[in-house]
Amino acid sequence: MSDLNVQERHSTQLPITEAACLQPDQVLEHLGSSPAGLTNQEAAERLEELGPNAVRTHRANGWAVLGRQFASPILILLIITAGLSLFLGDATNSIVIGVILLVSVGLGFTNEFRAERASEALHSRVTHRAVVLRDGTTQDVDVTALVPGDVVHLSLGAIIPADIRLLSTKNLLCDESILTGESLPAGKDPAAVATGSSLGDLASCVFMGTVIQSGGCTGVVVATGGRAEFGRIALGLGERQPQTEFQLGLKRFSFLLLQVAIGLTTLIFIANLLLHRPLIESLLFSLAIAVGITPQLLPAVVSTSLATGTRQLARRKVLVKRLVCIEDLGDMDILVTDKTGTLTEGRISFTGALPASPEVSDVELLTLGLLATETDYSEAKQSAAGQNPLDAALWESAGANAFDPARFERLDLIDFDHQRRRTSVLVREAGGPARLVTKGAPEDVLALCGPTSPAVQAMLDEQFDAGSRVVAVATRPAAGLSRITPDDEKDLVLAGFLVFLDRPKANAKESLERLATLGISVKIATGDNAKVAEKVCSELGVLSGGTLTGADVDALSDTELAATAREATIFARVSPEQKARIITLLRQSGGAVGFMGDGVNDALALHKADIGISVDSATDVAKDAADVVLLEKDLGVLAEGVMEGRRIFANTIKYVLMGTSSNFGNMFSAATASVVLSFLPMLPGQILLNNLLYDSGQLAIPGDRVDKEQLLAPSHWNIAFIRRFMFLFGPISSIFDFATFALMLFVFNAVPGEFRAGWFIESIATQTLIIFAIRTRRVPFFRSRPSAGLLSASLGVVAAGIFLPLSPLAGVLGFDPLPVPFFLAVLGMIVVYMVMVEFAKQWFFARAAQQLPEIPTPVRRRPDTHHISRRASRFSAPVVAVVPGRPVRPRLPARRRRKVAA
Repeated sequence: MSDLNVQERHSTQLPITEAACLQPDQVLEHLGSSPAGLTNQEAAERLEELGPNAVRTHRANGWAVLGRQFASPILILLIITAGLSLFLGDATNSIVIGVILLVSVGLGFTNEFRAERASEALHSRVTHRAVVLRDGTTQDVDVTALVPGDVVHLSLGAIIPADIRLLSTKNLLCDESILTGESLPAGKDPAAVATGSSLGDLASCVFMGTVIQSGGCTGVVVATGGRAEFGRIALGLGERQPQTEFQLGLKRFSFLLLQVAIGLTTLIFIANLLLHRPLIESLLFSLAIAVGITPQLLPAVVSTSLATGTRQLARRKVLVKRLVCIEDLGDMDILVTDKTGTLTEGRISFTGALPASPEVSDVELLTLGLLATETDYSEAKQSAAGQNPLDAALWESAGANAFDPARFERLDLIDFDHQRRRTSVLVREAGGPARLVTKGAPEDVLALCGPTSPAVQAMLDEQFDAGSRVVAVATRPAAGLSRITPDDEKDLVLAGFLVFLDRPKANAKESLERLATLGISVKIATGDNAKVAEKVCSELGVLSGGTLTGADVDALSDTELAATAREATIFARVSPEQKARIITLLRQSGGAVGFMGDGVNDALALHKADIGISVDSATDVAKDAADVVLLEKDLGVLAEGVMEGRRIFANTIKYVLMGTSSNFGNMFSAATASVVLSFLPMLPGQILLNNLLYDSGQLAIPGDRVDKEQLLAPSHWNIAFIRRFMFLFGPISSIFDFATFALMLFVFNAVPGEFRAGWFIESIATQTLIIFAIRTRRVPFFRSRPSAGLLSASLGVVAAGIFLPLSPLAGVLGFDPLPVPFFLAVLGMIVVYMVMVEFAKQWFFARAAQQLPEIPTPVRRRPDTHHISRRASRFSAPVVAVVPGRPVRPRLPARRRRKVAA
């Protein structure tokens, strides 16, 4: 292939609307492809030319992080006023403020950039794959390496990796709600559509970001990245993730502080001007107050908490794909999980064959069961690849050793699907007449047979009551047939039942109890019979709130199912679509819903949940759909992840409560003193230095211990609670500030430099040490010990606060030496302050409004942008430049290019 031909092919973009109207062979010809796909060399050249199939970039961008540090209007104003101060001759104060701002920005940058690097590392560990044909062979490639002309195979539960023109389909239905808003799945067919059809009517195409709800297909990629319909929407949202409930709470909290800061700074500025103080000095002081009341490092604390959380979770064998998934885990209060491997060991064993009549022997029944499997008989004994767990157990049984595949010839097969819940094969033995064999769920197979005798029904009920998993096998002569369809599954004769056992996990009961103590309601969604699921739950001590079968689910309206599902504990014999519907309605009724599954049939529900959870041993489709991957399929491991999410929220709230109590109190004190005194109680640079020292010490909060009772239920932002806390503990802080003012003025007759040094030391000591009271509702140290890191950081900050007014820098900073008795007086005030705060805390938290666990408020509905961005996160490359409407030439890293070309 010449470079000229490649360029000609790439210079003509094929819109998906045009591809939908062409015949499949015409689309392949236009894209320079074939039913066998591209060659690896062609794919590498197109990837180089058109760029990765991505709409996001996950490489940490230091410049972008640095730019965000200067996004605060207050910081910008401070920089401007510091520059004006320097211009007007106040160089010392300008330099001090400049150094403090530099250090503050540096701290914020360092911590946020580390969090970005942690996010980048997560993306590097989690890949999303697609099955393509290249060089005529099936290959597994990263979705970002797909290019126009690639022929891809897709199956149930897969997320469509690009805009694709269908070449062949098999019962294909797609959930396109993320693009069209239409809740019903769209039927798909390779036949060309009429010219001028709208996006929703392009039945011959499937679109990036949508999900296969049933069936499978083969298609050719037409558009990737930002040229795809979903890509255009995702790019329009920008790179930043939509705000979570946690982040929206931060925003509301910031707005509360902004209101307080604007009120205080405006009054202070006006009052100082009325007192005929210098304009620049008044402006700097007012802005310093605004900065002092605002927890500048809150974003850094949150980012550090999330980054720390990912490392902690990795050690606990929990892998999160995005940092915000940790928040989602902590927010979860309903968990819907499958049964196999979660509550049970997941090691299914075949226990025996139960013939339905004396004419059928155990060996014959087992042989019929082996015949009705989807795998090749000749390979089934050697490899379990492609087998479901029940078939794998059947082939591993001792009786399977006597099976001779050469005796049988398979003429046709109808694969298992979750609507029919059975597999049928057309076989003949040693050239004899054809025979139809059907194997599947007893309820569905028995419906195809004659009337069920009481003896057979009793046999089946006995196995269900014992908690066994049962598969029914039926057959009939099929002479003259060479092909079969679902319509041929009729007039069957029951041969018997194959019985399997999957024992409950030894630690499942303990894990369920642990989740219950965390306020998480666990529900079971299984394809098994209801009696089997109820037996397992009974053995594990689960109190059932009721059972709904798949038939019950279909019979209920959305409103009825939403109410019933909230109470029910077991959903039995449910299809993938029914699982997804249940998840959707549980989410709409309030609460955050997690779904845990590992099979192809779980993918739809994983996509619908607030937090999708899978395991490392799951199918690729399930892992691809999940937000969290457990390295062990254990509910105990999941409980660790939930606790980590809640620990992060609890530690963030500690910092918030610090900012609304001591910060508010100190700044209120400063505002009052600036009006009463004949001099400023603290210089602007000293206020900023005080705030910087204080914030630096609080960077240890993300690693702090959290009391167990704070993890018992999901916590949510409660601005009214924060406001009540602020208006109680802020004034207590101010009382001791005023006591310090009186001590300095009336006992020590302090001059301005001494006054400022004294209040600087008292302020930094009280607002830093108060963290030990605020961090817990218990008695600090005795009943709740802080982490060693927080203890060291806090004491270090207090030591630095005492040292600076006594150091050689004191003169530069505007401090004068203090008499020794002052330190004894301050020590006494600090002790009294801590005791008073402890009494106030006990009174405050004893009130009904502050009791734990807090009740989650309102039904939370995430906007469409959240789900679009969540879906878009899988289409992410280290560097991406995808601009709709024109070719781009971003280069992948050299290692990646070599891998694609290999």
